[in-house]
Amino acid sequence: MRDAILSNWFRFDTNIGMSLPSSTSDRIAELLIHLGRSSRNEDARSDLTAAQWTCLRFFARSNRSTRTPSGFASFHATTRGTASQIIKSLEALGMIARRKSPDDGRSVYFDLTRAGEAALAQDPLGDLIAVIDGLKAAERATFLNVLGRMGSSLAESRGDRAFGTCGDCTHFTPANDGGHCSCIPVDIAADEINQLCASYRGRGFAGGLADGQT
Repeated sequence: MRDAILSNWFRFDTNIGMSLPSSTSDRIAELLIHLGRSSRNEDARSDLTAAQWTCLRFFARSNRSTRTPSGFASFHATTRGTASQIIKSLEALGMIARRKSPDDGRSVYFDLTRAGEAALAQDPLGDLIAVIDGLKAAERATFLNVLGRMGSSLAESRGDRAFGTCGDCTHFTPANDGGHCSCIPVDIAADEINQLCASYRGRGFAGGLADGQT
């Protein structure tokens, strides 16, 4: 049903005698918003709010230096105060645990607890993830690449912090199975390369993609 809705989303509607935005860019933007809203509706089936799910996913996917209140506030595009309230609610539920940074005793970061990991195993994004899993591997790779570059370009245009992973970050230099980050600076282990980082600096969207370019 959902695929049928998406495939017909921008078709001409003879019943109302009008069409939705016809430009390709408009259609893509509207579809992205529609997918986001549909996914958020899935959160209503769980005991956690959409914001709590976003926070839980963020701490599960981010590296240690990014799993902070300010990191989540930037990622969630909200205030530090609102982000702190969401974090405290997950702490009260026993799904995340506060840790002191070994590099700076005044700073804290957060880890998922076993309860948090168990909750994430029932992530209500499962329906959307299943649809994405149904794409061909090359389609998923291209989709991820383009979305990442769009996110970086949008953040740069608004003066916001961009989030991404080491693979396409200009701070990252590959070495053996891992690499080195020139921003923090620190050596990056293989299992950290695909974690979200708030120090990310993408290679840019360069104003768009040429026809056939990925």
